[in-house]
Amino acid sequence: MTPPRTATGPAVPKKRRGARPSGGDLLAAAVGAVPGGAARPGQQQMAEAIERSVGSGEHLLVQAGTGTGKSLAYLAPALTVDGPVVVSTATLALQSQLVDHDLPRLAEAVEPLLGRRPTFAVLKGRHHYLCLARLDSSTEEEPEDTLFDAPRPGGGTKWLGEAGRLGKQMQRLRDWAEETATGDRDELDPGVDDQVWRSVSMPARECVGATRCPFGQECFAEASRARAREADIVVTNHSLLAVDMLAGRHIVPPHKLLIVDEAHELADRVSSAAQAELVPELIDRSARRARPLLRPEVAERLAEAGDALTVGLAEAPAGRLTAGLPPALREACTLLDAATRAALEAIGEIKADDPDPVRKQQAKAALDELSTTAQRLLEEADHDVAWVEKPENGSRRALVVAPLSVAGTLATHLYDERTVVATSATLALGGRFDTVARALGLEAPPPAPPSPAAAALATAAAAGRATVPIPVASTEGSRATIGTVPATEGPGWRSLDVGSPFDYARQGILYVAAHLPRPSVSGLPDAAGEELLALVEALGGRTLGLFSSRRAAQQAAELLRARTDLPVLLQGEEALPLLVRRFREERESCLFGVMSLWQGVDVPGDSCQLVVIDRLPFPRPDEPLAAARAAAVDASGGSGFAAVSVPIAAVRLAQGVGRLIRATGDRGVVAVLDSRLETARGYGPFLRRSLPPFWYTTRPDVARGALERLGKG
Repeated sequence: MTPPRTATGPAVPKKRRGARPSGGDLLAAAVGAVPGGAARPGQQQMAEAIERSVGSGEHLLVQAGTGTGKSLAYLAPALTVDGPVVVSTATLALQSQLVDHDLPRLAEAVEPLLGRRPTFAVLKGRHHYLCLARLDSSTEEEPEDTLFDAPRPGGGTKWLGEAGRLGKQMQRLRDWAEETATGDRDELDPGVDDQVWRSVSMPARECVGATRCPFGQECFAEASRARAREADIVVTNHSLLAVDMLAGRHIVPPHKLLIVDEAHELADRVSSAAQAELVPELIDRSARRARPLLRPEVAERLAEAGDALTVGLAEAPAGRLTAGLPPALREACTLLDAATRAALEAIGEIKADDPDPVRKQQAKAALDELSTTAQRLLEEADHDVAWVEKPENGSRRALVVAPLSVAGTLATHLYDERTVVATSATLALGGRFDTVARALGLEAPPPAPPSPAAAALATAAAAGRATVPIPVASTEGSRATIGTVPATEGPGWRSLDVGSPFDYARQGILYVAAHLPRPSVSGLPDAAGEELLALVEALGGRTLGLFSSRRAAQQAAELLRARTDLPVLLQGEEALPLLVRRFREERESCLFGVMSLWQGVDVPGDSCQLVVIDRLPFPRPDEPLAAARAAAVDASGGSGFAAVSVPIAAVRLAQGVGRLIRATGDRGVVAVLDSRLETARGYGPFLRRSLPPFWYTTRPDVARGALERLGKG
């Protein structure tokens, strides 16, 4: 693996008249401007470490537990750097928090120190912005327009009433285009259907560029890039950051410091950006778009290739293709490669005097992507994984290809000519940074033994020396959780665990139901269901249930509805934001769901005092990428389960467990109904070391007793 290169020289501090405020000065001003704000040791430690990395050019991994205030900890020192600083997030929720709350508050607080008000901008993918060229050319009669004639997810065409509704949305978009200053979809309220928006937005690969476009001077996407180039801080997302890396780093403005928040998500987002697929509907749409530019026989070859892919996908079973492409799919890819090449040759280059360069570029881009994907699949390279997707509802079938690993891509493109700070609440897995470091393309040394503090903490938990029979809220005199993960260093990088302001050992209990049988069947086993019922009844609701499958969540909901009078909210029965709001407001309610709840729920207070996890969240055997990566490790003489499946489970488990303690006043119990967390000697300790240091027990009477006392409190 190519070792990462640090920035060519340290990031240059901004030059100001007089004494230049440090990152610590700016952080103190920002914290002081928050009502009731107080200095947090972990936050200060993180800000100081980032400022040192800015000076040295060394990359930094920072684990900052929930409640650290890591956003201000990295935003404050970022303002000491010359030129734009880029902050990348994985979720829209964090992006909104930064743009709507943290950055405006910070800008106002530090203005007196800097003598000016810092600026910030949001940078999104081109398809997030209204394209005036597409809006100008979109009409209901165009044969390639997919708004009114594209197949519906379940098959068939749109009924007249739906077409009328979409037509009204299109007119509302036209009206909005006359008044919007940014063209940003997120500012359109109420919004429009995805299909409507696709008809008036332009993916980057289809854009002819501002110089060739008749609307180039008015382009909303170009204006957003111009604003980003002038801003002190640019907020973007992991998906666009990944595309920028893969496309040669010309989308995000040049910068010396990149801060990657929610860094545990980055590798997956890069993998998704490098993924490609062939879908019959996409071939059909591309053929219709290119048809006016092609001779009939060339267009017919594209249609034949799409039909061949439909047949090949119908014959192939869902899942990873371990023995290469089946004959029918290989034939489909061969036909598609030849047809798209012929079509691209027939269309030719875009000339200065082309009457409609926008539409011609759209057609070429779609065909070029199909051709590239078909060739990639036919190559069957060792570094790629291919599989067939067939959703249970049968709405969409696809032939997909993705890289086996993106660590090499990250090593080559993430760290070049900039300093990178990667942070998250879950960067140290099994009490070490090396697993995540390697996933992010960094060279990591062999695992080091646990630090004395970590070893003492683990020994105390195992011996049951803690004597807290009931979780209590953290108070002013409570002890914050000090970071115990040993620092790790590699070529050009170092790591830091700043702990958390929460006193986990006093605020929460981790209960593992070690007496339950090892889970073996899908769904919720009867014994686990009875354990769940006893725990929920002991508390009287207030339970977030995180389940490994939709079937298990449904069984749990049916059980509680049949045997208790508690309100039970089940993911899928209503919109998720509405369910979370009801869970927060209805004190005795329970909310049960699957993977999207493991990270997306933030309910501080006593509405959520019990988090139940039905089983360890290992990747399913039919997850193609995880299975292929594990098989590759096995083939090289290692353990694919230990190297791939266990770290995935560790991240997911830490995210799920993290739903319990969201504020210093929170208290409660995390119950894991999977005995393997205690009994599996190989990976159980690794998973437990990946979690916050709750008071630990395997005794059901202790867990129920604590919940009963919480219920009466």
